[in-house]
Amino acid sequence: MFDNLINKSAAKSPWLFHINAGSCNGCDIELVAGLTPRYDAERLGFRLAGTPRHADIVVVTGPITAQIKDRVLRTIEQDPEPRCIVTMGSCPASGNVFKDGYPYAGPLSKYVDVDVDIAGCAAKPETVLEGLYQAAQILEQKRKAMKNKGGQI
Repeated sequence: MFDNLINKSAAKSPWLFHINAGSCNGCDIELVAGLTPRYDAERLGFRLAGTPRHADIVVVTGPITAQIKDRVLRTIEQDPEPRCIVTMGSCPASGNVFKDGYPYAGPLSKYVDVDVDIAGCAAKPETVLEGLYQAAQILEQKRKAMKNKGGQI
């Protein structure tokens, strides 16, 4: 009985965990702007989680450097399955201006399966909301697939 109630409520309120991998803070500001009352991502159920263990969606901003790579991957591993990984901005997806720099370790997709790439430098709040909505849809599909396999969500 309680499992059904928990699953229904979790489907309508995905929690986000934000990882800043060394960005210029442009994307971080736009992510926070999407959560403010003007754009109000909370009306769609999105909330920031204080720990990856409570999150459904991981949002990564900034270039993946050799120094931060292991920390980012360890943090993502702490997020329970099913999870959705989102890159926000050009840096985690392609390296942007840091691409040819010696500390750049490659795009995040080189190390984990990325579900949604939110494009832009920095991404606009409208684009952020659209990307988070896509992530929520993917997360719902992953939950259904996990449930069909007999797994517990």
